[in-house]
Amino acid sequence: MMLGVLIACEIGFWVVLVAGLAARYLLRMPRLGAVLLVATAVVDLIALAAAVIDLRGGATASWQHGLAALYIGFSVAFGPTLVRWADQRFAYRFAGGPAPTKPPKYGAARASYEWKLWFRAVVACGISGALLLAAVRLVDDGERTAQLDGTLAVLPKVVIIWGIVAATYTVFPKRKAA
Repeated sequence: MMLGVLIACEIGFWVVLVAGLAARYLLRMPRLGAVLLVATAVVDLIALAAAVIDLRGGATASWQHGLAALYIGFSVAFGPTLVRWADQRFAYRFAGGPAPTKPPKYGAARASYEWKLWFRAVVACGISGALLLAAVRLVDDGERTAQLDGTLAVLPKVVIIWGIVAATYTVFPKRKAA
């Protein structure tokens, strides 16, 4: 059940995002567009509610419940950035807006950009970890939540690997060809 809900949530996110941008730029209804763009967060609440209902109903936690926590954590941490990214491109393509900004390619600016992404990843992993621990506490049955331990173990690895990648941009900054 959870996998189907997560797939529906991901599709729903993109449908609501495109609808919000279309309302804002094609239909020239900025208030409706703003409401729809804010509604992308409702998708996270649906995924969270589905996971809680499933676990409270006696389901044994599976990798799908762990994926739900990751989905929510990363959506909360990276969602606003993704919405801004899409908004810039939609405004440029359909409303004569300025060209979208691109991430810096070189030097300290690129390193700073990578560290900001790493920080978002830390936030995402923190939210995901908190949700996983809350699920373990909610169910209060180690046998039914054992699968979630594997997902919890992945989170520090994500943060470390992402940090190593960010550090390479600091230690070995890419330079513009002369």
